[in-house]
This record gives sequence, C-alpha cells and structure tokens, in this order.
Amino acid sequence: MQQTQADAVVVGGGHHGLVAAAILADAGWDVVLLEAEPELGGAVRSAELHPGFVTDRFSAFYPLAAASPVLRALELEEHGLRWAHAPAVLAHPPRPDGAEAAVLHRDAERTAAGLDAHHPGDGQAWLELCRQWKRIEPGLLRTLFTAFPPVRGPAELMRVLGVADALRLLRFALLPAARMGEELFGGQAARLLLAGNTAHADVPPNAPGSGVFGWLLAMLGQQHGFPTPVGGTGRLTAALASRAEAAGARLLTGERVERIVVRGGRAVAVETAGGARIAARRAVIADVSAHALYTRLLPRDAVPARLLDDLGRFVWDTPVVKIDWALSEPIPWRAKGVAEAGTVHLGADLDGLVRWSADLETGALPDSPFLLLGQMTTTDPQRSPAGTESAWAYSHLPRGIADRVAADELAERMEAVVEAHAPGFRERVLFRSVQRPSDLEGADANLVGGAVNGGTAQLFQQLVFRPVPGLGRPETPVERLYLGSAAAHPGGGVHGVCGFLAARAALGENGRLGPVRRRVTSAALALVHGR
Repeated sequence: MQQTQADAVVVGGGHHGLVAAAILADAGWDVVLLEAEPELGGAVRSAELHPGFVTDRFSAFYPLAAASPVLRALELEEHGLRWAHAPAVLAHPPRPDGAEAAVLHRDAERTAAGLDAHHPGDGQAWLELCRQWKRIEPGLLRTLFTAFPPVRGPAELMRVLGVADALRLLRFALLPAARMGEELFGGQAARLLLAGNTAHADVPPNAPGSGVFGWLLAMLGQQHGFPTPVGGTGRLTAALASRAEAAGARLLTGERVERIVVRGGRAVAVETAGGARIAARRAVIADVSAHALYTRLLPRDAVPARLLDDLGRFVWDTPVVKIDWALSEPIPWRAKGVAEAGTVHLGADLDGLVRWSADLETGALPDSPFLLLGQMTTTDPQRSPAGTESAWAYSHLPRGIADRVAADELAERMEAVVEAHAPGFRERVLFRSVQRPSDLEGADANLVGGAVNGGTAQLFQQLVFRPVPGLGRPETPVERLYLGSAAAHPGGGVHGVCGFLAARAALGENGRLGPVRRRVTSAALALVHGR
C-alpha cells in the first residue's frame, strides 16, 4: 500500500472541503484534499451540455455566497472569480393568466414601488423591513455562521435591538411564512416574495420557523442580489481551488476514500480505493454526508451507539428533479417583469404553495408543481449565443419517492407549468436534459436520493440538532475528526461556513489551549452521545 502523510486530510472536494483546505493551508499546515469524482466542486459545477450553452449542473445563484464573510475573506476575485447579476433579482407571477408578477430588484426603492402598485402601503412596509435588516444583518449573520454557542453575534443583536426588540425578533423568526406575510403586508405580491423564497428550503410554508428562510433570502436578495459566477458555476470552484493551491494545499481528484483509520479513539489516517494510505498528523476534515461518515467511513466501534440511533431519525430533504434547457430564444413570458429576472418562482400562489407542500409531505405527485427556474443567459450573457437562453428549473418529488417513472412524470408537469406561463416555450427548446434524483446522487454522493440540502432544513434538524442532537459544532466523537459538510451547522447553501468552522475547530484543538479544548469537547460529546 502506497503511504504518505500530511498535517490534515480533507475528504471531499465540494466547496466546503475547498474552503477548509484553504484555511488550514493558510495556517501553514500541509494539506491533502481527496475528491472521489474526476472533477472538484461537488454541487458547484457547470458543463457545456449543448454546443455553446453553459449549464449549471446543480446550484446556480448564490446570495449566501455574496453575504458570506468566509468567502469574502478568501478574496476569490484575485483568483479569477467575477459575479454577474440579472436586471431583476427574481420574479413570482401568481397565476399563468399574465397577472403582473411580484418582482424583487436590487434597488429597494424600485422593489417598494412595484409592491405599492400591487397594494398601497406595502412599499413602505418593505422599506421598513429593509431598514430593520440593515441594522441587524451583521449580528444575525455572525450568529448564524458561528459554531455553537454563538456569543458575539447575539451580543451585537442585543446591543442594536435591546432586550424587548430582540424578543420580538425571535418571535418573528419563528413565524410560519404565511403568518409572517400577513403580519407584514396587506397584498399578495409582497407576501409572495417571502413565501416563494421559503420554498428554496424544504420547510412547509405553514410550519413554525418557515418564514425566516423566506425573509432571509428576500433580504439577502435585496441587499446583495442573487449573483452567479460569470462563465458558469464551475468558475467559483476553480477560484476556490486556485486559492487553496496558492496557499499550498494539494488537491487530488479521482481518489475515493474508503475508510478513516481510527486508533485509540483518534483519526490517524485515511485509505483510498486505489490502495493509498495518507496519515493525518493533526486532523481529518470530512466534507461528506453524515451517513457516509458515520456508517461507511468509520469503523463501527468508533461511533457511539446512541449517535447511530439518532442518525436513524435523520430526515433528508425532499428529492429534486431538475431540467436543463438550451433555448433558441428567451422564454416568452406572459407576465410583465419576468423576462428580466434571473430567478423565477413559478406555478403557485400563496394557497398553491401550501397545497404543493402538502402533496410533498403526503406522498402525492403534485398536479401543478411549484418550480424554481433560472434564466442564466439573462443573468450572464456568456452562458449561450446572443439571442438564445440557457435555462433550468427544478422542483421536488414527494418525500420518499425518487423513482425514474415519478421523476419523468414530474418533469413533464414542470414543462407544462412553464408553457402555461409562457405559451410557445416548448417550440424554443433545442436541447433538454432531465436530472433525476439518481442522476444527482450519481454525480455527487452527498446528494443522497436527490436531496440537495444535506438534510431537511426544518427546525427540528437545525442548529444543535444538525445532523443529530449534539453541540452544533463540527467536532465528532472521534478525536481530530471534524464534519465539514452541509450535514453540519449551519446547513445547506453555498456559503463555505461548514468547511470554515471545521477548519477553525481543527486549528483550535491543535493550538496552545488545544488539550483543554479537546477535554471539554470530549466530555460534552460523551454526555450527549455516550461512550
């Protein structure tokens, strides 16, 4: 067996793994990253599926990346990354009859003017929401993007808001999306901007805590837009890889890790399918799903039985079906304002979103699915020849249903929704590719069953409950092994925080106070998971 060694081994080359590699290499560590696929990036990859058309194979728009202090600190623009913005951030036509869409612009005054035209007073309410957001964004993002227990973020929020308004903010964050919209706005358009953004996570719009997702994405979109990398999402991965390599990390593709070697309760090496063994002197960072880490990569006797029992209750997010299109012309939308939007929410008004969510939770294939659609050439003209459009849409299958027949039927219904909102759409299709749940998982093992969020984003599996009840931190019961994927807090989305927190934990446990930190963390983990 070929043997080598490094200070840290990163298992998985998704964007979190690349961030972790860069952070550790910046600290002077010798870092080796191993990616099973021939290409880095995980769910941040693009390809030319049809000549001249660049397709984002998984994720596409990145408001969280634009706001992420982790990614901003890496200065990826120095490694070739450039961002593109559509003329409008997003649009949500309520019905297919051409009714005017709710439109989010990067100019808050313009957004407000449009909402006020739908319902007088909603524009002013929107601007007030934006003012509140600007006050609390730094403290809120610091709270969300920090390992537990967060200290500085909540302290900053308390300083800005005071105790009484902080309690009101907490109540606001726990509201269902439908109720939040009713409390804030009088008309449907503004409510749609919140509820449609909620659907980016798999949280029912009438569930407690669902509103915070819609509010967060709407405010991020208002402040930062929904940008996409110029030339395709693969350019973000390329910039991250360049950044990590510039710091000294070694990035190896086509290297599937078969096991993590544990000795004396400590992760000491990884072994690959090709027979290589890489000793890890200081840390192993796992940018893999929680199931892969605890049930495949680790020896059974290294994982506490109670953790495995909790993992049996882990809930994946609902399976995704995605369609990619090369179009001879832009989509001929009926509703005003939709043609300029990068992201389009399509197929359901407020009541329809509730019905659609109920179908997903009760095993019924939706007759009229809700779609998230991306107009990529509208956003970035480099994506296809002039006068054409590179576009995609995705929707969800019901929980527990991911077979090919159901996926193909859903794809047909998805296209019917687009055609209803844009008659003549199908005539413009030059090329069509359907990514079923099995295709998504086959291209990225972390997308288990077509789940793109690393596990449900519902309240019972967030914060200290992600991926199982614990500490809300990347440390694991195996010493010097850290979970640095979307399965860990703060969860799904392209923001790099999961990889960053894992790297910071590894650095902390190898620092001057490392022995004390390890003893405290080990004791806390033993209390939660047993020994």
